[in-house]
Amino acid sequence: MTERSEAYEGGRVAPGAQPQAPRSEQSQWSAPNAQQPSSQPEPHPQPHGPSQPPSQPHTQARPQPRSQASRPADSTAARQPDPPAQATPAPWFAPPHQPGPRGVPPQRTTRLPGYPTERPDFEPPPPWARPANGNGAHRAEPAFAPSPNGPAGRDGGPGRLPRRNVLIVVGVVLALLAATLGATAGVLATLRWGPALITSEPQAPDDNLGSKGSAFPKPESVANVARALLPSVVQISVTAAQGRATGSGFVLRGDGYILTNNHVVAPASGGNGIKITTNDGQEATASVVGRSPAYDLAVIRVKGVRNLKPVALGNSGTVRVGEPVVALGSPLGLAGTVTSGIVSARNRPVTAGGGQSEMSFINALQTDAAINPGNSGGPLVNLRAEVIGVNSAIATISQRSPFSGDQEQGSIGLGFSIPIDQARRTADQIIKTGHAVYPVVGAVVDVNHQGPGARLGEIQPGSAAARAGLQKGDVVKVISGHRVTGADDLIVQIRSHVPGQRVELVYDRGADQHKVIVTLGQQTG
Repeated sequence: MTERSEAYEGGRVAPGAQPQAPRSEQSQWSAPNAQQPSSQPEPHPQPHGPSQPPSQPHTQARPQPRSQASRPADSTAARQPDPPAQATPAPWFAPPHQPGPRGVPPQRTTRLPGYPTERPDFEPPPPWARPANGNGAHRAEPAFAPSPNGPAGRDGGPGRLPRRNVLIVVGVVLALLAATLGATAGVLATLRWGPALITSEPQAPDDNLGSKGSAFPKPESVANVARALLPSVVQISVTAAQGRATGSGFVLRGDGYILTNNHVVAPASGGNGIKITTNDGQEATASVVGRSPAYDLAVIRVKGVRNLKPVALGNSGTVRVGEPVVALGSPLGLAGTVTSGIVSARNRPVTAGGGQSEMSFINALQTDAAINPGNSGGPLVNLRAEVIGVNSAIATISQRSPFSGDQEQGSIGLGFSIPIDQARRTADQIIKTGHAVYPVVGAVVDVNHQGPGARLGEIQPGSAAARAGLQKGDVVKVISGHRVTGADDLIVQIRSHVPGQRVELVYDRGADQHKVIVTLGQQTG
């Protein structure tokens, strides 16, 4: 315990008492026997209460460096009076001398700045709480390195990292590890499945074709579906030099746009020999808006017909094999005919049309619903009254053609419809531009090749095939995951995409197999 720094009398400052220098430190002017400890205990002063403030406030001053600490006096030195003009050097924890009244020696205080002044018995702080130079604050210790003289912190002993910092370091390490593993997996996936990852899908349709209000919220009976769809189906009669023929169509928009097959209206495409008859008996003359022989689709338009009701267009990509369907049209000139069945297959390659110049390649939906001549161009719908296909061709047992749109053939239970996803894109192009485009790879396909795959013939300069590095004689085995069975199958699969879409081709060149990404070109037709 330090000595009192002020004169006290009965726990208070004596009136008129002369302040004395504290005896807490030994100086060069101390008594010869200052090194001997006192045998009598000193009275413990009482602190001033709130109602008894100290008689003389103490002024804080800057502490002196420890290098000016006092030296112990020689025990044999004679006692000398304290020089009035000099002050005893202060220890490291004491502020410099405080000025006093004139004629009174300057006084020292053992109180640090910021500590209570009403406690004259306040002991100096331990070394680890040493104040910084001149500001009374604790000395700033380096991070992660506690003072060697200080106690262990709450997060561990000297030299141990705080717990929070350890968690931060662990989190950073885990994040870097996860990023490294993710990047590695991405590189491996690109090397293994890279071409398949960068192939593209066609955009969703953005048009005003069809009416969702015509669909049922849930599947209904065939009778309800027929009652909902028959007002939207029309009979088409074509008069041309070759004779008279009939077909079917259905309303896409209320302003008179109707979708049908190309082979239905092709004989009268140069004139106005097309007439439509609605389910309620209205008749009107129609004109051709545009045709697409590549997909066997055409759009015609009528004017002056009242109460045209657009159909609801579905999604052919979600059709399941075995799903019930209904076919509507005018087979053999019998308007308003309804047949039913199921979807018996999907992605069936079908070649139809008249003549080599207007050959159609269809990636068709196969159905066992009865389709006969005159059904061409009519809708194939599901039990929610949504159109999922356009009836286009039937299989026959004649020697002329396995798939035919001729009026002379009859149904044997195998009909084919153009998927509505493809028909919708083509119809939208025709309505907006008057023509349609289809994708091409820019290579001739050898129809005489026997065996799996399709062998390429001449490669057109500057085409998509040429830019991809394909060569004559390459045998394409797979296109976008679909195994190619022949020349027609390759053409059908290419046309099931859209121009500008990227597809992956796996092909053989001699004994080596290769993969390549091809960006499909386009052609009008």
